[in-house]
Amino acid sequence: MRRRGRIAVIGVGNEFRRDDGVGWAVLARLQDRPLPPDADLATCDGDPGRLIGLWEGASLAVVVDAAHAHPGTPGRVHRLELDAGVPAQPATTSSHGLGLGEAVELARVLGLLPDHLVVYAVEGADGEFGTGLSPAVAAAVEPLVEAVEDEIVRGRDASAGRSA
Repeated sequence: MRRRGRIAVIGVGNEFRRDDGVGWAVLARLQDRPLPPDADLATCDGDPGRLIGLWEGASLAVVVDAAHAHPGTPGRVHRLELDAGVPAQPATTSSHGLGLGEAVELARVLGLLPDHLVVYAVEGADGEFGTGLSPAVAAAVEPLVEAVEDEIVRGRDASAGRSA
């Protein structure tokens, strides 16, 4: 089990499937930012077991993933949040065979959800093989980086308030 109280930031996807790499692009930008030492950055292909392992024991987990919506608005960002212990059956928004919804439900049943989970799902335009994000999704990256940094600050403040 990973250290308790940490913040897990997870970029989900496949950087070789165009817009499916948005989570990885956000993580790459975050690596260049001054983040607190309790923020662990990781990429993941979306496998539920790996996702659960990455967020296990975290006080806050922030996940960034591509989403497919029909009809969709490429670059539109959806923010979802869940506190541990709150039963939920989130819709699968991932582009993967088994998605984030299944990981959340499995973690809930096993008691392995982080204390607080925030998901940023970005509607994509292009999931074909190749590298590089479509213009609409690329434009969402920097605002997402800032939003994730804000989540980290709020998560640290909330954690500090609970331990005071």
